[in-house]
Amino acid sequence: MIIKELKTYFFDELIEIHGQDEVESFFFILTEYLHGLKRIDLALVPNFEISKEEVRKWETIISELKTEKPIQYIIGETWFYDSKFYVNEHTLIPRPETEELVDWIVESQKSKVKSQKIDQDDVISSGVEMQILDIGTGTGCIPISIKKNIPQAEVFAIDISEEALKVAKRNAVENNVEVNFILQNILEVEKLSIINYQLPIKFDVIVSNPPYVRNLEKQEIKKNVLEYEPHLALFVEDNDALLFYRKIAQLAKESLTENGQLFFEINQYLGKETVELLEQLGFKNIELQKDIYGNDRMIKCNL
Repeated sequence: MIIKELKTYFFDELIEIHGQDEVESFFFILTEYLHGLKRIDLALVPNFEISKEEVRKWETIISELKTEKPIQYIIGETWFYDSKFYVNEHTLIPRPETEELVDWIVESQKSKVKSQKIDQDDVISSGVEMQILDIGTGTGCIPISIKKNIPQAEVFAIDISEEALKVAKRNAVENNVEVNFILQNILEVEKLSIINYQLPIKFDVIVSNPPYVRNLEKQEIKKNVLEYEPHLALFVEDNDALLFYRKIAQLAKESLTENGQLFFEINQYLGKETVELLEQLGFKNIELQKDIYGNDRMIKCNL
C-alpha cells in the first residue's frame, strides 16, 4: 500500500468520529512517529510504500482511535514547549495553555534578571541560582521546560502520584536536565521548607497547575479526556473548587522569597473567585491572563 492510499483509508475510518481537522492532525503525527516523515516530506514522496507489517500497525492504531483514546497515550509521547515528553495513563497530557503559562514564567524571570541589571550570561556562568517549585507536576513538563530555559535555576517538583513521578523522572533524563522530584501530597504539607529535604528552602517562583475541574463541568469534558486521563489530576469537589489554590497560596506566603512570584493555571470559570481568594490572603500585583482561546487561564502575583 502506498501512503496516498493509506491516507484515504485512514480518513474514511475516522472522520465521522473525530472530524476532518483532528484526523488530519493524527495522520501527520503518525507518519512522523511511524515512518520519520514530516508533512513536507509527504508532498515529496506521494508514492511512499507502506509494508504489510506497517499497515497492521496503522490498523491497530486506527482501532484505538475509534475508541477515542488520546493519540498521545497510543504512541506514548507528545511535544510541549519544543521538547518531547513521554506520557501514559498516570499523567495528564500537556496542553497548549500550559505552554503559555511556562512562557509567562520564563519571560518574567528573564525580565527580573534584566531589571536587576545582571547580565544573563554572567548569571549562568557564575552559578547564581534561583529556586523554583512546581506543585502537581505530572509529566514534569513545567519544571523541565523551565529548567531548559532558565538553566541557572534549581528546580523542584512535587506530585502525589508515584507513577507520575516515574514518568517525570524519565522525561528529565530524556531532556538532559536535573529536577528534584518529591513524592508528596501537598494537602498534607505544613511547611514547604521541610519537604523531604534538610534545606531551609525559600522559592523565587512557585507554580502550580492543580486539579480544578468541578464535577458539575464533567458534561463539558470530551470522552477522550473523561475516560482516559487521570481523574486525580483533573477533578475537585464542587463545594470546594479552590481547595488546592487556597492551600498552595497559604504555603507560598511562608515560602516565597522577597519579590518572589506565585503562578497558577486556573479554571476558566473561576478567575474572579481565584483573584478574590489571593487578595484575601494578602497577595498583590495580581494579574489575570487569558489563554489563546480567550479564556481566563493564568494568574501571577506576589506578596
